[in-house]
Amino acid sequence: MTDPFVWTATIALIIALFVFDFAVVIRKPHEPSFREAALWSIFYITVAVLFGFALHLWHPEFPTVEYFAGYVTEKSLSVDNLFVFLVIMSRFAVPPKYRSRVLLVGIAIALILRAVFIAAGAAALDAFSALFYVFGAFLIYTAWGLARESEDDAGHPDYEEGRMVRLVRRFFPVTDGYREGKIVVREAGRRMVTPMLLVMVAIGSTDVLFALDSIPAIFGLTQDPFIVFTANAFALLGLRQLYFLVEGLLQRLVYLHYGLAAILGFIGVKLVLHALHENNLPFLNGGDPILVPEISTGLSLTVIVVILTISTVASVVATRNADKLEDEIEAEEHGESLKPEERP
Repeated sequence: MTDPFVWTATIALIIALFVFDFAVVIRKPHEPSFREAALWSIFYITVAVLFGFALHLWHPEFPTVEYFAGYVTEKSLSVDNLFVFLVIMSRFAVPPKYRSRVLLVGIAIALILRAVFIAAGAAALDAFSALFYVFGAFLIYTAWGLARESEDDAGHPDYEEGRMVRLVRRFFPVTDGYREGKIVVREAGRRMVTPMLLVMVAIGSTDVLFALDSIPAIFGLTQDPFIVFTANAFALLGLRQLYFLVEGLLQRLVYLHYGLAAILGFIGVKLVLHALHENNLPFLNGGDPILVPEISTGLSLTVIVVILTISTVASVVATRNADKLEDEIEAEEHGESLKPEERP
């Protein structure tokens, strides 16, 4: 997509959604209820879906399937971000009523940094098609590492302050409290920042690490920078609401990392096959393309949805059985043994 009008209108829409979210939805600090988070999550998913169909109507040649495959992939990989966001919130002891604002600003920072990554990645792939081999191998390696994680490691990731957070601490004195959600205050005759700024920087900069996986993954589905950018933008736009919607369910997604590993591995193989099909490396087949089957975007979308469904359902079933077993053990310990006919 190279239409300047579409690019301008899309960026204006994304900025408007961020401004609306900040000025209206989270204007008054509060902890969103489950119902509120669900409604706003549905709203942002609907906006993303309507955007894809609207562009298809505006430009019939618009690769709608690639857009939806990229959006679903980025949305699923963004769930992995939430585990770390949860750890960061706990690490900095962010009061629940300020978490929406922290997430929104952090996500805005993340989107700006991702836009830089996307532009650099698109330019690099356009100049060096051999990078498809590198991206494919990197995703397969990442998938292997993710699949080897234990359930405890996947559900309880560690967090260490990054360079950007340490840089803020170095140049600005930090208050010992959140000061009613303010970012900068003046105390004892000097300007100080509150932990709000540290958390926002932590979330925004940490997301860049996840972009190292997700951006090569979506380039495996489409090479259109417009689709890569919009899929990332709409996935991130709904991430704040998704955090509050699944906050209590994150620990139940015990098999999610296996599903994400399978998705990354699948896309990695797709990238390698594409690289072989477009091969121009002189030391490989004399620089000529290698006739290998390529995986269509439609098939990719189907595989991604099926993998996510299986890993989610398996997680829910496994944790439900575990909760039931824990209840039975606790009942036994308190002398409330179940009747034989009530035992599984």
